[in-house]
Amino acid sequence: MKTSSLKTAVALAFPALMLSGCYVIALDQQTLSQLGLMPEAAKPAQPAKPAPAPAAAPAPQAMKTVEPGTIVIPAGPTTLYARLYPANDIASENGMVSGTVTSLMNGKGRFQITYRGELLTGEATRVSGDDRKGVASAWGPNGSFMSCEYQMSTLVRGAGTCSFSDGARYQVHVGN
Repeated sequence: MKTSSLKTAVALAFPALMLSGCYVIALDQQTLSQLGLMPEAAKPAQPAKPAPAPAAAPAPQAMKTVEPGTIVIPAGPTTLYARLYPANDIASENGMVSGTVTSLMNGKGRFQITYRGELLTGEATRVSGDDRKGVASAWGPNGSFMSCEYQMSTLVRGAGTCSFSDGARYQVHVGN
């Protein structure tokens, strides 16, 4: 195969490969409202009739224009950043702390944060009966631990509080 043909093949395959990890899903106003992604003022009063079932999804395209009201939901795990801001004097000694939550998009996630030089790892889980609320716990090999309570405002954004084993308390913000 000639070099120019190989470059062309790679250039054509790259966009399809990059789009294969996400689904583009068009949602109606009622669904946006249920997911908490629509401001109160824009929420519909009562839908006249249920939205028709979508037809089979079209094949991914290299460049696709996404219309308003469309949400891109990752097909697999998504990494979200967690920023913890001091809420008491003990936490102020360390300043802001950051970590990551790898959401498995099924109500569970893996949590990682470095606190006072120790890597704490654990999990985040949504509370049964409330898809927005959750708890997160992490532990470090030197005995440090933390626990958090949070509430998600969207699929990828939320806030809450975290407490550490040394008495430090933080306000946590999750999302990109």
